[in-house]
Amino acid sequence: MRTLGTHIIIECSGCNPEILNDMEAVKKILTEAAIAARAEVRERAFHRFTPQGVSGVVVISESHLSIHTWPEYGYAALDIYTCGDSTMPWKACDYAASKFEAKHTKITEIKRGIPVREDLFSHEINPMEEKNARDHSQVAVVS
Repeated sequence: MRTLGTHIIIECSGCNPEILNDMEAVKKILTEAAIAARAEVRERAFHRFTPQGVSGVVVISESHLSIHTWPEYGYAALDIYTCGDSTMPWKACDYAASKFEAKHTKITEIKRGIPVREDLFSHEINPMEEKNARDHSQVAVVS
């Protein structure tokens, strides 16, 4: 099936709250996740909230990675959206979940930009199983 993009929505639970509340750590992890996905990083914008939490986006040539964290709950909500055939968004997903030390992930993949006819595009949702203690042994390590 031809699509223009892959959008992965990730619920990361049981994460390390100290990491989730550290803006520089969150920025580094999302940037490295983009690199692990073979994406070209363009810009980054992050904000730390008071008393806690971080929101941010890494703009890539192929689209974006975004996050909002709730350290008090050990929870992070991530979106990874890539276009084209050269990126590997699942690598970014696994990398980020691993670095946030997520004990559980719930993932939904949305195939976007599916041509229905010349002037109409749609999407297809593929909910994934919840994962307990995801196996991150295949995650690319970025230094």
